[in-house]
Amino acid sequence: MLQLGLVSAILPGYTFHQIIDLAAEKGLSCVEMMCWPRGKALRRYAGVTHIDVNDLPEGGEEALLAYAAGKGVSISALGYYPNPLDRDLEKREHYIAHIYRLIDTAQRMGINLVSTFIGRDLGKTPEENIEEMVRVWTPIVQYAHERGVRIAIENCPMYYTRDEWPGGTNLACSPHVWRTMFERIPYDNLGLNYDPSHMLLQGADYIRPIYEFKDRIFHAHIKDIKMYPDKIYEYGMFWYPSQFHSPKTPGLGDIDWGRFLSALYDIRFEGGVCIEIEDKAFESCEADILRSIDIGVTHIRQFCV
Repeated sequence: MLQLGLVSAILPGYTFHQIIDLAAEKGLSCVEMMCWPRGKALRRYAGVTHIDVNDLPEGGEEALLAYAAGKGVSISALGYYPNPLDRDLEKREHYIAHIYRLIDTAQRMGINLVSTFIGRDLGKTPEENIEEMVRVWTPIVQYAHERGVRIAIENCPMYYTRDEWPGGTNLACSPHVWRTMFERIPYDNLGLNYDPSHMLLQGADYIRPIYEFKDRIFHAHIKDIKMYPDKIYEYGMFWYPSQFHSPKTPGLGDIDWGRFLSALYDIRFEGGVCIEIEDKAFESCEADILRSIDIGVTHIRQFCV
């Protein structure tokens, strides 16, 4: 059975308890909790900390789990989305160390799923990045495997603005890279946090991967996207993608969510499908954000009961 939930990043000012309360109020089954280390955010929707894995008091993990359970809400994954292949080795080391802490926390909490990015070195070719991916990620995935923790890589290209040009900062955004990743890092605890909007952004079929990678889809993001053909005509697909698309609340963009959820039912997917809100039309105030969550939940719930 699909577990309809929420990605907590949209409400950075909320506490863990407020996020759980909101999920329960909306009748959601789960939440993907953001677990960034506290500090300055790298970008929009980053730097959000609803579980601080670096500062959990003794018994803190059990208390969080008990509170969520008491509200009928589970934690579908611990989320953290840096660039673990950053060309700045000091930053890279910092990001990877935090991923290890998330793996340990996921094991102790019995959540056993960490969602993140593979990353990408903008100074290297795709082929060189694949070799770097294998070198950096094999020991991380092995460490998680030994602890019964799965790693879900989100397929976002992280290619939107000037500082992410060319190619973006997350290599694992296409089936070619996924196949290579699974072949070269041969652990069955490595999979995908699949978001169809990132395939549509690239002009690709967003349904086909559900069937082809059905055994590797561990989690899903429900985020919509609106493409603007007139702007693609104006700028071309090789310009900064932020110029010709907009992330939208589920139901207000171009994704056919009936087809998407139908495919997940076809493969008997039973994990978290978490609504992710990054819609600039609903960012003026907290009431707008909550309204966007209501719109997304109402739209997706017709397919996910």
